Amino acid sequence: MLRPSYPIRTARLALRPFAERDFDDLHALTGNPDVVRYLYWEVHDEEMTRASLKNRIAQNALTAEGQWLVLAMDLGGRVIGQVVLKWESALSRQGELGFVVHPDFHGKGYALEASEAMLRLGFEELGLHRICGKCDTRNVPSWQLLSRLGMRREAHFVEDELFKGEFGDQYVYAMLDREWRARHTSST
Repeated sequence: MLRPSYPIRTARLALRPFAERDFDDLHALTGNPDVVRYLYWEVHDEEMTRASLKNRIAQNALTAEGQWLVLAMDLGGRVIGQVVLKWESALSRQGELGFVVHPDFHGKGYALEASEAMLRLGFEELGLHRICGKCDTRNVPSWQLLSRLGMRREAHFVEDELFKGEFGDQYVYAMLDREWRARHTSST
């Protein structure tokens, strides 16, 4: 089980649960075609964003396998993205990492900061053995980030699912707890 103390601070971000006040910033993400291109959801209208915000607000802890911890990337009071950690399996101690950042903030290292904090939570707080990250092979910035995090490419699935009307390829990256420990000191 994982109930973090909030906010979780990185060098520049406060990672925290979503709140009602985040509607406009969230809609800037969910309503942007460039943001959702490689995500499983479509562009949201305001009603869809309200419903997804309600779900995100409730996803602030991991109390059972299969749940997602969904945190806002808060930069000085503005939500610029989200980072997620799924508790995939309690028995096998497996998790999954995900992230999305508004295009205005791409290339500045925010997703790296937030993702490292989530990996730390997964390995050091939840006690996971393995955390994976999955992305469309065409989403070059995402798989490059997974690689910069120290995750290794474990799989390239070719046309493994019908995604937004076309068959697509997917990369799977992963890291083990011992690989995390070898790269990081538990100083925070």
